[in-house]
Amino acid sequence: MEKKQKTSLTWQLILTMVVIVAGTVAMCWFFNTTFLEKYYIFHKEKELKSSFDQVRLICEKQGDSSDDAYVQFERICANGNINMLIADQDRNLIWSSYSSAQRFQMQMEDWLYGSDRSRVQVLSSGKDYTLLRQTDERLQSEYLVLLGTLKNGNNLYMRAAVESIRESASITNQFFVMVSMGAIILSVILIIVLSKGISHPIHALSDIARRMTQLDFDAKYIPVRHVSREIDELGNSMNELSETLEETISELKTANVSLQQDIEKKEQIDEMRKEFLSNVSHELKTPLALIQGYAEGLKECINDDAESRDFYCDVIMDESEKMNHMVKQLLTLNQLEFGNDTVEMTRFDITELIDGVIQSASIMAAQKQVNIEFYREGPVYVWGDEFKVEEVITNFLTNAMNHAAGEKKITIRFQKHDHLVRTSVFNTGDPIPEEDLDKIWVKFYKVDKARTREYGGSGIGLSIVKAIMDSFHQKCGAVNHPDGVEFWMELETNN
Repeated sequence: MEKKQKTSLTWQLILTMVVIVAGTVAMCWFFNTTFLEKYYIFHKEKELKSSFDQVRLICEKQGDSSDDAYVQFERICANGNINMLIADQDRNLIWSSYSSAQRFQMQMEDWLYGSDRSRVQVLSSGKDYTLLRQTDERLQSEYLVLLGTLKNGNNLYMRAAVESIRESASITNQFFVMVSMGAIILSVILIIVLSKGISHPIHALSDIARRMTQLDFDAKYIPVRHVSREIDELGNSMNELSETLEETISELKTANVSLQQDIEKKEQIDEMRKEFLSNVSHELKTPLALIQGYAEGLKECINDDAESRDFYCDVIMDESEKMNHMVKQLLTLNQLEFGNDTVEMTRFDITELIDGVIQSASIMAAQKQVNIEFYREGPVYVWGDEFKVEEVITNFLTNAMNHAAGEKKITIRFQKHDHLVRTSVFNTGDPIPEEDLDKIWVKFYKVDKARTREYGGSGIGLSIVKAIMDSFHQKCGAVNHPDGVEFWMELETNN
């Protein structure tokens, strides 16, 4: 079942206000057409009585034959839109508002002395007057008539046409209808303007709420002039809600990222553990197999001569030494990777440190017939952990001697730039395949496994170098040259 579409707030306000205005106008028109004529007649009756009292007072003070009294009589007739006639007890005319008073006087006498009262309706009467409603058969008109007696005994005849009252009421009603139509049109225009002024900020709030559901918190409510205080308060509350939601979602996203990082770290650790176990198992398998094989040979006395036994023992001791060296390297790498090793930053002369490493490696260099050239530039002071830097240089130099070929030449030199000293160790020989340059820093990774096995390498040395340099927050790398490979590291200097 389709949901019925609701009318917008603007049209609801317009329709409601138009109905209220139109209903009010219709009710006023009904009361006007129903009661306005009666109200006019009632008001005219009161006016006739009031005019009668005024005439009596004038006659009492000034008489009914003075010029001043005549002027006041005319004013009363003109202001009240009535006709008036005064006659004495002998039916002699004293004053009349008619230019031809004879017909008027005959009508008065017909009422006073005539016998036909069927065309007359008595409305009210008092001590000195009678108020009635009279129909003129000749003119087919109705009149309000007041017949009264003045204090001097003279007769007073006052008359107001009912038709004029009806005409006034009709004109009033017509004018009211025109004014009402104009009022309705004007009201509709004003209602449209006002309703848009009310609905516009509500639409703005609705749009902000919609954007908030889409996690767009940049939209803010801007207070508008001539808008109710309640809407401004609602808008400010929505702004506060938007800010609170944004902060909450930001915190949730931060927590989610942290949780995701923890999960990834855990997965990475699990993967590293699996990889570590696999690599260690693979690296230990060969020396353990050799040790086991040669130990069994010794036990079974395959060769009883002393030279064979010494050879078997040398192999067992050599493989044990390799395993011991690999375990030590793994322990060192583990401490560096998990931040368990303390870094002591000191300022030292790296030239002196390299001289010491070269001297220590001189026997190995002589055995491998490698020529080491160190281009000294006097003392070069750098910042770092001296013992860890020595391990880096030792790894670079050992790696260079194991892979030196051709001229079997190793060159050590410095390069200074931007408060950094780059120490590079170059050896002649075959370059590292480009696809392996980024992988040589991964533990247990070996470019040439056969050759690495030949000199007893485990694929951990360069991983230790990378871990040490990361603990210094410095860089290291390897670069291929046409005649060999260069390994380098950078340290800060104050020179």
